[in-house]
Amino acid sequence: MATGEHTLHAGPRPLQRPSSGFTLIELLVVLALVGLLASLAAPRYLRSLDVARERALATSLSVMRDAIDQFAADRGRWPLSLAELAEARYLRTVPPDPVTGESGTWIEIAAASPPAGGVAAGGIDDVRSGAGGRGSDGRPYAEW
Repeated sequence: MATGEHTLHAGPRPLQRPSSGFTLIELLVVLALVGLLASLAAPRYLRSLDVARERALATSLSVMRDAIDQFAADRGRWPLSLAELAEARYLRTVPPDPVTGESGTWIEIAAASPPAGGVAAGGIDDVRSGAGGRGSDGRPYAEW
């Protein structure tokens, strides 16, 4: 090389980072944060589902017990079953038990005496849930 001539020596080039996309580390950090938030929210969500089921159970029991009492006051006897209440239109349908999800799990309690002003015993005067387990208050669902 002659003097005065310049050679271009570039040397090592710095790595160029692409302008779009995420690195693996960034994705892992985001996934960890999403997982943390989900783990905090999931128990509250599941608890709210349990509370909603219990409220629906209490409401269903109250509505069916009122229908039983109305039937007895109108007819002078207890209904023979929940199905009879639905057939006589005291209930639109027998509701499903919110805990079991089925309408056939209700426990019909046999009447020990005739209704007030009635003469015939027999039939049912109460209904309970057939679900296993306990409510948030510690009582078994079958005692509600």
